[in-house]
Amino acid sequence: MIVARSVLSLYCRSLGRRPSSPTLISSVQAVSSPKIRLSGAIRVSFVRSSSESLSPPNRDSAGTAPIPGGSSGIVRRISFCQWCGGKTKHEVPDGEEKMRAICTLCGKIAYQNPKMVVGCLIEHEEKVLLCKRNIEPSFGLWTLPAGYMEIGESAAEGAIRETWEEAGAEVEVISPFAQLDIPRIGQTYIIFLARMQKPHFSPGPESSDCQLFSLSDIPFDSLAFSSIFVTLKLYIEDVKIGRPRFHYGIINKRPGSSPSDMRAFKLDNHLHS
Repeated sequence: MIVARSVLSLYCRSLGRRPSSPTLISSVQAVSSPKIRLSGAIRVSFVRSSSESLSPPNRDSAGTAPIPGGSSGIVRRISFCQWCGGKTKHEVPDGEEKMRAICTLCGKIAYQNPKMVVGCLIEHEEKVLLCKRNIEPSFGLWTLPAGYMEIGESAAEGAIRETWEEAGAEVEVISPFAQLDIPRIGQTYIIFLARMQKPHFSPGPESSDCQLFSLSDIPFDSLAFSSIFVTLKLYIEDVKIGRPRFHYGIINKRPGSSPSDMRAFKLDNHLHS
C-alpha cells in the first residue's frame, strides 16, 4: 500500500537541551486550566522507514455491536435517528460504498467519523512522564496523558488540557511528534513533545499514579494501548540517533488475533521527517 506524501505545516522548534531543572515534586494543582503555549510553524517532508513495531491492542470500549462497514473498520450500529428519534436501517445508500444508518422516517443518514485522540510525551531530565489509568479500558496500565479532542480546541490545546487533567502538569508544547492512525477502531492519535513549565505533577481523577521513567525503565509489558507502545518505541529510536523526527504510521491488528493479545499489532507505512 502506498501512502500519499503531503507537506504539513507543523508547530515545531529546536530541541536543544536546557540546563537541569529542580527535582520534581508531586503535588496537587489548582483546578484552573493552564495557559496554552505553542511555538512557530515550519514545513516538513517525509521519508519511508522500513522499521516495524509490534504492540498491544487498543481495546474497543464501545457498547454497541459492530456491523460490517465496507472496509477494515468497524461501524457502530445506530438504532435510532439523532434528529427525529425514528428507527434506522443499515444499508449502503445510493451512490456510496459504505454501510450507513439511515432513518426510516426522515431519511437522514448518520455518518460516523474517526475520533481524534491528542496527548503529550513529556520530557524531563532524560525521563518521560507516564500515568497509570484509574478507569477502563486498560485499568491499572500505564499511558501517556492523552484523550479525546473537544469541539472548539486545537489539537495542541487538547493535548495540553488532557495533560493537566490526567497528570496535573502545566506543559509547553515543543513540537508535534507522531500521528498514528488506527483504522479498525476509527481513531487517530496526535502526540506532541512537551516540557513542564513548573516542576510539579500529580494524578488527576482518571489516573491512580504518575511517574517519571528513564527510557530503560519504561514498563512496555504494562502499557495501556498500542499507540502508546509505538510512540515510546519511536521516541527511543530518535533519542538514539540524537535528533527528533515527526512520525506517521498506521497501526494494524494482526488477522485472527484476540483483543487480549499483547503482541497483536504492527506499525505499517511508517514515514518520518
